[in-house]
Amino acid sequence: MDVLYNVVQYILGFGAAVFVPLIMLIIGMICKMKFSDAFLAALTLGIGFTGMNVLINFMTGAITPAAQGLAAATGISLPAVDVGWPALSAIAWAWPYGTLCFPLLIVINLVMLKFKLTNVLNVDLWNCWTKLCTCVITYYLCVSAGIPDSTSVILGFVAASIQIIVELKIGDAIQPTIQQVTGIPGVTVPHAMMLSSVIVLPFEKLLEKVPAIENNHVDAKWLRDKIGIFGENSVMGFIIGTVLGAVAYRDPQQALILGIQAGTAMQLFPTVSKLFMQALAPISDAVGSFMKGRFEGRELIIGLDWPIIAGSDELWVSMILLIPFELVWALVLAPAGNVVLPFAGIVNICLGPCLLMLSGGNLIKMLIEGIIVTPVYLLASSSFAPYLTELARTYSPTSLENVGGNAMVTWSTLETPDFRWSVANALSGHPAGIVTLVIWFALFVWLLKEFKSRNTRIKEKLQ
Repeated sequence: MDVLYNVVQYILGFGAAVFVPLIMLIIGMICKMKFSDAFLAALTLGIGFTGMNVLINFMTGAITPAAQGLAAATGISLPAVDVGWPALSAIAWAWPYGTLCFPLLIVINLVMLKFKLTNVLNVDLWNCWTKLCTCVITYYLCVSAGIPDSTSVILGFVAASIQIIVELKIGDAIQPTIQQVTGIPGVTVPHAMMLSSVIVLPFEKLLEKVPAIENNHVDAKWLRDKIGIFGENSVMGFIIGTVLGAVAYRDPQQALILGIQAGTAMQLFPTVSKLFMQALAPISDAVGSFMKGRFEGRELIIGLDWPIIAGSDELWVSMILLIPFELVWALVLAPAGNVVLPFAGIVNICLGPCLLMLSGGNLIKMLIEGIIVTPVYLLASSSFAPYLTELARTYSPTSLENVGGNAMVTWSTLETPDFRWSVANALSGHPAGIVTLVIWFALFVWLLKEFKSRNTRIKEKLQ
């Protein structure tokens, strides 16, 4: 087990910006690309991931202090500390059986490819921790419910296996939409955050019945056409950042600084996103030719991390505009069990991509759906806070070094809270968890059917 742990940790130590391009270089060589072409494509992909992560960190680093100032101005104070995904990842990987999730992900993917249950080859192995997080949460809930430790371990990996399968299935389902949004063929995003499309779908279908919203597709292009300069990426970012800064800091200097920072990020996101198309298009073509020559009628879709869609203007406009609503919900839901004030997760990138996929970039829909669904993230993360805190104290005490006193830890915008809460509570024998998991899978089937219908229309447009 120690050898496997060291190997996995060494691989993960490369980070997505190195590890994923290495995998893509190998895939390109297998598919008979020239080494020079494959190397340049892989290098460009690594640069794209690095550039996008720099921008995301820059954006969240600028916004988070403003959100803290906004919270301080309103007097909101809650007992759990929002530590974000890095701390949760450390807690998950510190679990003694955690490294087994890595080969589990690979084996399930290969088996599903073999038996034609998916066309997705998920090379985003670096995000294995999201499956492991579900595994560890389920394990701890099972132990807390009095289930023997060995059985709880097995049930934890059952939960992880279910997540791996449904991620691959949703990766298949959204591939044409990903191509429509990014312009990159043959890639998809089989990521945990996409699973929350399940709870967004009913509201999307309701909004489709509102002519004023459905017939007026308000996206970034619409804004540019209707309001001119005020619809430009940089101007929108500047205005939103300045207004947020003015409310949070009550200082013109700080407000204008945040406005420039937000405008900079909004201007550069689309520029960096073009690197993904430049890198992935030749690899996608090579993979397509390779598969057609050996498996007639079969396509192979490459599964990648979510930043390949982060160049969408609508994604960031909606995420920034949702920040005040997150803080309001945190306060309003305190009597209902919310214990966390969003800081590390204040820019809810775990919700944005699924809103983008379902709404097609309609900003009005994204805002309405985001406001409605945000409470699910807060309440689920609050529900897990006691368990995550105990897990951290047991397996990863260093992750609590910056947490004062006896405060609990959690992640306010925990990925796919709907699925995680349902599967963990169902497998631990909680009646409400069993009911919600059954409902979740019913909605998941509906979601797959919805995308199947959409994909037919999208493919007709792309031809």
